Amino acid sequence: MNHPDLDMAAVTVRLEAMRDDLLEQSAASRDARETVMLDQTAVGRLSRMDALQGQAMARAEEKRRQLTLTRIASALARIPRGEYGLCIGCGEWIAARRLEGAPVALKCIDCAE
Repeated sequence: MNHPDLDMAAVTVRLEAMRDDLLEQSAASRDARETVMLDQTAVGRLSRMDALQGQAMARAEEKRRQLTLTRIASALARIPRGEYGLCIGCGEWIAARRLEGAPVALKCIDCAE
C-alpha cells in the first residue's frame, strides 16, 4: 500500500513532470558540456580558463541531474509495488509534507539525520 495521505496519481504526474523537465535541461545544456577547444591563437588564457570552468560546472550539474533522474525512476517504480512513501531505514511512513517537498525522499526525517 502506498502512502495513505497522498494522491498517487498526482504524485506520478509530478514525478513525470520533474523527469521531463530534467531531460529538457539536459538536452539544452549539451553544448556547454562539450570539449573546450584550447587554441591559444583564438582565445586568451583567461578566456580558456573561464571556458574550462564553465564546462566543469555544466558537467557537475549534469551529474546532479542524472542522479535526480535515477531517484525519480526509483520513486516511480515504487508506486506500482505499493512501496512509495515507506522509509527504507525504519519502514514507517515518511511524513506527507516531506514527500510533497521532496517527492524522491527515501527516508523519514529521523532516519535521514
